[in-house]
Amino acid sequence: MFRDRDDAGRQLAAAVADRVTGPALVLAIPRGGVVVAEPVAAALGIPLDVVVPRKLRAPFDPELAIGAVAPGVQVIDERLVRMLGVDDAYVRDEVVRAQAEIDRRTAAYRGSRSPLDLAGRTVVVVDDGVATGATAVASLRWARAAGAARVVFAAPVGPPDALMRLGEECDEVVLLETPAGFGAVGEWYERFGQVSDDRVRSALGA
Repeated sequence: MFRDRDDAGRQLAAAVADRVTGPALVLAIPRGGVVVAEPVAAALGIPLDVVVPRKLRAPFDPELAIGAVAPGVQVIDERLVRMLGVDDAYVRDEVVRAQAEIDRRTAAYRGSRSPLDLAGRTVVVVDDGVATGATAVASLRWARAAGAARVVFAAPVGPPDALMRLGEECDEVVLLETPAGFGAVGEWYERFGQVSDDRVRSALGA
């Protein structure tokens, strides 16, 4: 159990410290990932920015992801789409909705600040945990497409199979805990409250 996201971030920073060399930055997945990423960026002495992915919701079950998108990147779980009988029109509409929400949130978080340049850098993508891994995969592909020289994914907790799935999308995966009985990310925190947009803006402003 982690006390809260800040505690998880400090522990994650210690695990990531010797894996990052040369020009680097931390990319947090909002909102909760930003709080975890702050101590990581501070400990490594490197800049913090965000990548904003959104999951694609299954019909009739918005908590179930049939994929995810990041700016210019789509990850579709074709097996799950077929199993649920989701038609192409629904997927297209869901992608449009998610991309619009990405644009809205990115503008809300960054304001007038320009995104950091990833080209030639080691990029550490940080979240507060992994569930299906869909948004993590979209974020990793986006970082690679943006020119990152090396991509590391880091999170406090996730299911054991996340190591293999995410490992196919980046150079290294750092998960502090991979419990066999993994259920939901919040179960592994004593305090796992909502993170506000203002909190994200504050972290980026700092």
